[in-house]
Amino acid sequence: MGVSLHDKVAVITGGASGIGRATALAMTEAGARVAIADVAPAAGARLVEIITAQGGEAMYVDTDVTRASAVDALFDAVLARWGRIDCAFNNAGVSDEPLFTIDATEENFDRVSAVNLKGVWLCMRRELKEMVRAGGGSIVNTASVAGLVGWRGAAAYSATKHGVVGLTKSAALEYARNGVRVNAVCPGVIDTPMGAAATQSVGKVHDMMLAKHPQGRFGEPGEVARAVLWLCSEDASFTTGHALTVDGGYVAR
Repeated sequence: MGVSLHDKVAVITGGASGIGRATALAMTEAGARVAIADVAPAAGARLVEIITAQGGEAMYVDTDVTRASAVDALFDAVLARWGRIDCAFNNAGVSDEPLFTIDATEENFDRVSAVNLKGVWLCMRRELKEMVRAGGGSIVNTASVAGLVGWRGAAAYSATKHGVVGLTKSAALEYARNGVRVNAVCPGVIDTPMGAAATQSVGKVHDMMLAKHPQGRFGEPGEVARAVLWLCSEDASFTTGHALTVDGGYVAR
């Protein structure tokens, strides 16, 4: 028997593509009703159509996670439709420019921090409020292997992902007695458009990054999705405050 999220309500930010899209499909297959939040209305609407055609239930909400008002509007919409929030996957993120620390710009640092760190915090703040009120729930945040080790040429990205791990662990401690579990996934390089941009698709950077993954390949979005699905399910009922690597052995080197 597979992992079940039967009759659960899940919210996924960055849900229209890549890891978020794969997770939305996996969650609906497991029985959840899914709210897909992103800034890609065409892709989001298409994903809702696919899920609906497969017998699932989903909605799309255009959401800029860097704005508190937009985040509140997202959760207000979900509550208006389904009345509760059982699971949340805070996955919206952007990549860093490939620059060493002293060459990075203030504009870039602010942009990466606003989406990757502030956005996660804004979503968690509302999710925790609703889940505490309901008596429990599960939150999963997308960090990265760059949130566990340093990453040359991506100081802002690495800093924000370390911050996500810190937010995850702190909230897990704060709300464990309220029945809310908070965990993170830490992917290695995943075969998504963002992953391709990070490795520049081909050439020396691609080969160097590939060599850092002991399994000799990059990950697939569905492999991260299945980890998120497990962390959101009752199968992970005694797991909280954990940063789970899905990285082909990257961090074990």
